[in-house]
Amino acid sequence: MMPRLVLDGLTPPLIVVGVTLALYLARRLRVRGSRGRFQRFDVVALLVALLVTGGLERLMGRPWTYRHGPVRLWSADISSDQNSQQVSDPYTFTHITHGALFYGLTKVLLPSASLPVRLLTTVGLEAAWEVYENTDTVINRYRAVTISLGYFGDSILNSVCDILACIAGFWLTSRLPRRVTIAWRARTISAATTIGSRAVCGSDAWPPRPRTVIRITSVAAISGPGRRWISPVG
Repeated sequence: MMPRLVLDGLTPPLIVVGVTLALYLARRLRVRGSRGRFQRFDVVALLVALLVTGGLERLMGRPWTYRHGPVRLWSADISSDQNSQQVSDPYTFTHITHGALFYGLTKVLLPSASLPVRLLTTVGLEAAWEVYENTDTVINRYRAVTISLGYFGDSILNSVCDILACIAGFWLTSRLPRRVTIAWRARTISAATTIGSRAVCGSDAWPPRPRTVIRITSVAAISGPGRRWISPVG
């Protein structure tokens, strides 16, 4: 009897990487003529990557959409249960930054690769991270070290839209002048930092770090042990 494949840990991202390599090889075999230009196969390859990502997350138990209400285009409250569940949220901008960073990284590491191949590589890396951060190992680890006990991963809709945001960042970087790209990328990183996220290449946007707020609610809390509370007279 064959052992059952467990979709946890590094298994899901490795599956995504394997699919990405298979799509790359298929492109070399099927695309004729100018391989540096986008072909119909490239669109199909990106759709396959998105379908594989969504399929893996579904097999891992992630919901298609937000479970407790309608689908919304935007969710601004990062502390609500709709965070990482709707089409977009404040963390979407960090995924746009991922696209810009991967554009530069693939340009350095794959100087002879065409733009479609670099985009496929970018989508493969982003999709691999998306499925990895939605594994039980990562989710349980995050819930164990933070106060976000109600966090159970992203919705499939949100994960797919995050990848599309990464594609948008890649495309914008390829079209905009360098100065403009640096400016909006710095602004996006700044925004990500203010909401408790890290916009680092290969690191996805996490829910914000918990903040400990101490409120003084009694005289004993003000005075502390060994101190006397003296009320003002008059």
